Amino acid sequence: EGRGGEGRGGDVYNCLCLSSLQFELLYFPHAFLDHNAQYRWYQTIYQGGVFISRSSGAFIKIRRIWILTLLQFGNAVLLLAAAWYGPVPSLWLIFAAVLFEGLLGGAGYVNAFNNITLESEPGDREFAMGAASVADTLGISLSGVVSLPFHDWMCNLN
Repeated sequence: EGRGGEGRGGDVYNCLCLSSLQFELLYFPHAFLDHNAQYRWYQTIYQGGVFISRSSGAFIKIRRIWILTLLQFGNAVLLLAAAWYGPVPSLWLIFAAVLFEGLLGGAGYVNAFNNITLESEPGDREFAMGAASVADTLGISLSGVVSLPFHDWMCNLN
């Protein structure tokens, strides 16, 4: 049986902040994995999803990446609700949500750069790729900064 909110202590396109900061808060005390192992598996599964979707960019093209953003935001809301309200009936449901999160994040990343390649003029392409890279890095950094006080706030609610 899972119970959210018992934890201790992104990118621009995909609301990474809301999801990755919650992973530590999604703890299942009676699962076959201890708290630290659960967190490590969340990160491993997330990165596996990112790897799969980034690797499939040559085969699966998504032009409307805003749909991925909406889906990932919805997933983040579900994970936040799980962390806030708990309990979630199974650790495997969280594993599935985390995998979905990684698939969406990786697909958003690879397709954003693919769309830049397809839609920008050859003379502007290098600048557009650089600007997107900077925006991605700033989004990930900002999500980390926001996640620290938000994580502490959620932990102090208990």
